[in-house]
Amino acid sequence: MSAKGNKILLATAKGLVVYKEGTTGWFYHKTYFLGQPASMVYVDERSDTWWVSLAHKHWGQKLHYSTDEGQTWKEAATPKYPEGSEISPGKPATLKYVWSIAGGGEDKPKRMFVGTDPGGLFVSGDYGQSFSLVESLWHHPSRPDHWFGGGRDNAGIHTIVLDPRDSNHIYIGVSCAGVFESTDGGNTWIDKNEGLKAYYLPDPKSKLGHDPHSIKICKSNPDVIWQQNHCGIFRSVNAGKNWIDVTDKTGLANYGFGLVIDDKDPDKAWVIPAISDQVRVSVDQSLCVCRTTDGGKSWRAFRKGLPQGSCFDIVLRHSFASDGKTMAFGTNTGNLFISDDYGESWQCLNNYLPTVFALSFG
Repeated sequence: MSAKGNKILLATAKGLVVYKEGTTGWFYHKTYFLGQPASMVYVDERSDTWWVSLAHKHWGQKLHYSTDEGQTWKEAATPKYPEGSEISPGKPATLKYVWSIAGGGEDKPKRMFVGTDPGGLFVSGDYGQSFSLVESLWHHPSRPDHWFGGGRDNAGIHTIVLDPRDSNHIYIGVSCAGVFESTDGGNTWIDKNEGLKAYYLPDPKSKLGHDPHSIKICKSNPDVIWQQNHCGIFRSVNAGKNWIDVTDKTGLANYGFGLVIDDKDPDKAWVIPAISDQVRVSVDQSLCVCRTTDGGKSWRAFRKGLPQGSCFDIVLRHSFASDGKTMAFGTNTGNLFISDDYGESWQCLNNYLPTVFALSFG
């Protein structure tokens, strides 16, 4: 097992970039798969295994994993839709993008999940040697009329979250469709969107068609779930039965992608605001990190060390993470920032990275 938190792994448009923490601070260590777009990185805390998905220009999506912190790599199976699968009548389903990777629970050490575009959830019971499509979700009755593309052409599964008390209790985030829950290991699914708002729909309170950007569950109190949504910030205190709008009505904490919550304190969360829809740049062209310590009743913005007034950056949904009091985020324009005081002040580690698609501590 490695020393948790002394590495930062970045999935970028030109490879998997790794930073290490030394006696004098953080420093660039190495790039793996140089030149290949890495769409996702995930550190499996059960075994400290590094997972990375690559978007090869000629070979398409590939999955790789390392059990020795990058010294050697093995290729996992590539998720494949069963023959005859269709996104819609006459439109064959083929793998476009790996958008999420997640372990399958402490009691199922060989189970892995992968979420994809177009909207497929895949499961492996042999640690990536084979994957099968979760047919119960693929054939969910809501799909034909209520799953559609947001920023991508097709609906995609970008978030997979397990209840730490029960590995058969699973939440997924679909863009666009909403949050879905299974309590039986993926055999059946129900939508969990009560209280959400979708201002882009004819009926903003529609049961389906929502666009969650990121979902996080509190490890110490798993009934508390946070959601950074296209239409604001939402919080559930009853395991997703309903959502409460905790958007800062008079401030900046509203639209965005990245979300971090505190593992021990269910009332603490951090977001990085942006201007919504077609604009998608930082608010007032200035980066800031907003934090709440009271469950979203109030928010405070922190700017120390972040660019102000001439910044075009946004932080994508998987590119903001924390490890204790240490937080880091990478941006779409290749800037990497780190904080060692719970996000109150920041230091720039690099201005010259490729686009950062995902970030994880390892």
